Amino acid sequence: MERMKKMKLYGMQRSFKHATENQSLATLTPDELVNLLVESEWDDRQNRSLERSIKNAKFRYKASVESLDFNPERMLDKNQILRLADCSFIQKAENVLITGSTGTGKSYLACAIGNQACSLGYKVVYANATRLFTQLKMGKADGSAIKDMARLEKQDLLILDDFGIQPLDAQSRMLLMEIVEDRHGKRSTLFTSQLPVQVWYEVIGDETLADAILDRVVHDAHRLELKGESLRRKRKTEEEND
Repeated sequence: MERMKKMKLYGMQRSFKHATENQSLATLTPDELVNLLVESEWDDRQNRSLERSIKNAKFRYKASVESLDFNPERMLDKNQILRLADCSFIQKAENVLITGSTGTGKSYLACAIGNQACSLGYKVVYANATRLFTQLKMGKADGSAIKDMARLEKQDLLILDDFGIQPLDAQSRMLLMEIVEDRHGKRSTLFTSQLPVQVWYEVIGDETLADAILDRVVHDAHRLELKGESLRRKRKTEEEND
């Protein structure tokens, strides 16, 4: 067991320790014991890999598809969500656009899809759009932007949350164009926004760049428009009434 630990075979070590403590080794044939140890190590490594992926993604919410609220007033198509949950859209390098008023659960839904992608082995990163552009602009000054952009390009799914909170300046427009161009046809990007897609032209600002960006983002994208009252306001009202 000590050698297992030094070799970082933690799942195998725990399983072997459990079997010795419960005196179940004698009941196992050699092939059953090997199978038990290998399966335990495999599961342990898969779990640790998933934990790392979720940690590196830096999701805003600890969300899951199973915990989503499919109240009819939200206009959330369960069949569409289940299709997205199999993450075949990532295999096809398709985008997802989630729009709706503030508090309708756009970010939570995006994180649920992101968590599901992590569980299926995809590399995912979540970022608030405004903060990401600010970080990248600062990176242009100190030289770290190249590394940051390369990291974004490698992600199977990039989640840009709260896109369009404020109009883009010239530098942010160029950064968005670079991100979209790097990922177009190769990787998936998920946008959430309080603004309907037709208003994104005004947010981007430059008509030529807006055409180029949205042509790559919107074409064949999966669209979800959430309705209903703010979930945050609804929860607050329920708590006050309790």
